Amino acid sequence: MTTILAYRFSAFGDVAMAAIVFREFVEQNPGVRIVMVSRKAFADLFEGIPNVEFVGINLEDYKGFFGIRRLAKELTNAYHPVFVADLHDVIRTKILYRLLARRGLKIYKINKGKEEKEHLTDVWNLDKTQLKFTVERYADVFREMGFNVQLSHQYRSRAVEKSGIGYAPFAQHKGKMLPLDKSFEVAKILSKKNKIYFFGGGKNEAEILADWEKRIPNSENLAGKLSLKEELDKIASLEVMISMDSANMHLASLMGTRCVSVWGSTHHFAGFLGYGQSEQDIVHIKDLTCRPCSVFGDKECYRGDWACLEELQVKQIIDKI
Repeated sequence: MTTILAYRFSAFGDVAMAAIVFREFVEQNPGVRIVMVSRKAFADLFEGIPNVEFVGINLEDYKGFFGIRRLAKELTNAYHPVFVADLHDVIRTKILYRLLARRGLKIYKINKGKEEKEHLTDVWNLDKTQLKFTVERYADVFREMGFNVQLSHQYRSRAVEKSGIGYAPFAQHKGKMLPLDKSFEVAKILSKKNKIYFFGGGKNEAEILADWEKRIPNSENLAGKLSLKEELDKIASLEVMISMDSANMHLASLMGTRCVSVWGSTHHFAGFLGYGQSEQDIVHIKDLTCRPCSVFGDKECYRGDWACLEELQVKQIIDKI
């Protein structure tokens, strides 16, 4: 069996997308084994995918050049890969793939389309066009190795019975996050007819959502209460997830659940729409010409008013549901 060594160390949503691609790839290439190296915390994303072996590491154990060199030696000695798939292409992985190449391995890395994305996020560019989906960029790495992979772009439901609405109102960056007063109002309105489950991470988010749970009948705060596996199982059982352009959108796709996604300074044209999710379930201000001004939502609003988020209406989300 041919072994491919693949790695991607962050971010959560990007690693979840890799898991989706792996599942379809190994189905179409049953004679291939993928050894996926990533952070230990991401292990449950790959559970149940045949011919995929997850290797969880603590990056703190492999700091600096000598740490990465030790990692390269350990991986090649343990798994004897034929090909290497760098699905990250950052400084750490550039060093890693050069060290692996010295060991005679064939290295293939993702083309992240950096120049295309810079052009897309230029606020003076009024000709916005859809770029290649990130999942297709992952698949391209395997295609360059000579393997065939045709992505279906259809998510697969993991649960027969689905009920309730999941709501993940937070994102890592301000440019991706609906103002919390609007998110609260969305949850309050939807809870009149649906059970609402809140998702979040970290102490601050958990405290805010615990307060919402007290103030909104028919709601339950799950932030900080579930393991990743338990959280994935819950997402699989939901009728729909509401998420910002964040990891929870990709978790919904991984677990086969419809997701209504909210986009602010970012845009699905950059290729990060959840796998199999419908463009009809995107909530954004379509005709705001300065969008997108950021690929990841980490830039300050050059206008200063965050119109892409402040002008979004609660009704836009309610209508999608």
